[in-house]
Amino acid sequence: MNPNRLIAIILIVAGVAALAYGGFSYTKESHDVKLGPIEFSLKEKKEVSIPTWAGIAAVAAGVALLMFGRRK
Repeated sequence: MNPNRLIAIILIVAGVAALAYGGFSYTKESHDVKLGPIEFSLKEKKEVSIPTWAGIAAVAAGVALLMFGRRK
């Protein structure tokens, strides 16, 4: 499998995943405080949204690379 085809498949899969899920979330530990025997921990939930146009562009680029990447 040549590198162009592999990159095209990765772009298509990533674009479809971006369109299906629309984003992802993660938890970030920001502060730890120790006051004697008492410990406090602050966790923040962050959300990252992926624009629809980015998913469509990735799929289109992958398809274009598959179709026109073979020509020399």
